[in-house]
Amino acid sequence: PAVSPARVPLSLAMYACAKFISTPALVRRSSRVLCQPLSASVLSSPEARTEQVIPPNPPFPTFPCPAPPPRQVRPGPRRAVHTSAAHRDIDTAAKFIGAGAATVGVAGSGAGIGTVFGSLIIGYARNPSLKQQLFSYAILGFALSEAMGLFCLMVAFLILFAM
Repeated sequence: PAVSPARVPLSLAMYACAKFISTPALVRRSSRVLCQPLSASVLSSPEARTEQVIPPNPPFPTFPCPAPPPRQVRPGPRRAVHTSAAHRDIDTAAKFIGAGAATVGVAGSGAGIGTVFGSLIIGYARNPSLKQQLFSYAILGFALSEAMGLFCLMVAFLILFAM
């Protein structure tokens, strides 16, 4: 009698197919697998078929499942990723755009410093007896606003020279 195609229980077949789909050998097959549906490319390959004897009356539904292909190991060093001149130009342009966007915060720092000292002058004009306390608050506001501007410059330089 002829031997029929492999039949395994549904739960075991699903587990085996899931293990088979995630193998590196299947991932390496690029063009043929991408052009065909997964079921057509996996089930049509001759090395994916196995033969087994079917039990007389299986207790639950079954369907054919391919066996995983043998593992292929490629010796040798891995190649580094090569980028083209166009990709380098795009990366450089992106760095310049990002650094320019990061330095916009320096303008906010300048506006903040102007607001702090403008408020100092208005407060001193209203109550000259609080000169020392107002000046200490103004120096604190100046320092915090200047720190934000310096952080923006630091991020801009990191984008330009560290990435």
